[in-house]
Amino acid sequence: MNIGNFNLLKDGTYIIAELSANHNGKIQNALDSIKAAKDIGANCIKLQTYTADTITLDSDNKDFMIDGGTLWDGKKLYDLYKEAYTPWEWHKELFAYAREIGVDIFSSPFDKTAVDFLEQFNPSAYKIASFEITDYELIKYVASKGRPIIISTGIATIDEIQDAVDICRNEGNNDIILLKCTSAYPAPLEEANLRMIPNLAQTFNVTSGFSDHTLGSTAPISAVTLGAKVIEKHFILDKSIGGADADFSMDKEEFANMVKAIRDVEKLVGKVDYSMTEKKKQSRRFSRSLYVAKDIKKGEVFTEENIRSVRPGYGMHPKHHRRIIGKKAIKDYDFAERFHG
Repeated sequence: MNIGNFNLLKDGTYIIAELSANHNGKIQNALDSIKAAKDIGANCIKLQTYTADTITLDSDNKDFMIDGGTLWDGKKLYDLYKEAYTPWEWHKELFAYAREIGVDIFSSPFDKTAVDFLEQFNPSAYKIASFEITDYELIKYVASKGRPIIISTGIATIDEIQDAVDICRNEGNNDIILLKCTSAYPAPLEEANLRMIPNLAQTFNVTSGFSDHTLGSTAPISAVTLGAKVIEKHFILDKSIGGADADFSMDKEEFANMVKAIRDVEKLVGKVDYSMTEKKKQSRRFSRSLYVAKDIKKGEVFTEENIRSVRPGYGMHPKHHRRIIGKKAIKDYDFAERFHG
């Protein structure tokens, strides 16, 4: 599967810098963030496309007030989203700039009007946020566009995940990536449950990855060792910018260190390979093999004392040692001579 020009099978881990609200209402912050994401090695900068009116209702009803121990307790949903949204009139410039400097860009739409709006920019993929996984009509509409669809599973039951996957496939869209996600901000490490990353891939026959809300880089780096092909992390130029998501976002230095660590881990994980590489062949000279440990005259019996398995590895394979012991020499052998039978 490709996201833009990135091949998930061949090119490693696709790393998404999630801008979210981290522009804090200033387009220059958004543009600078795109440039920074490119510079520190992210593959993509991701936006969120909604307005307060497309995502909730302007109501003071208790149902629309935030509580439950979040960073935003006491705020009205409508006010939070009004503060955090990315103005739609910025999108054209942001998409154009990202493409000009060579970093991928797409967005999370939160309703059908956002999808229709984003289509004009020919995005390389769409992302369904965790809290929208139960919006089956939105998933169906996004899947119908035929682009790779990345779905966070933070609040979903296993049946809802299956429903989302089935909806995509029924639309003829099999380019599905499920992200393990813990929908807490920030998320406790003990709730990350990274073992679900390979299980998502196996259970639903999809590509899997990790959308991370923990603090630090331990979780996303570990996720790569478990097979995550996509990593998403909130990114902010500098936490002094402030904003709704600043507290659980990585700044430029932190994100750059995470990217480097992930690229190093990719090299470490490697692939299943039992072949004899040139390095292995070279190193085998330090392995054990059979050597003559004492001078041996023709007719003498080979023993544990005069034929030994020692380093280096230029002689006969040690597996033949037992077969040799007890036989008679058919010629003279000198001390430290490679034994070849």
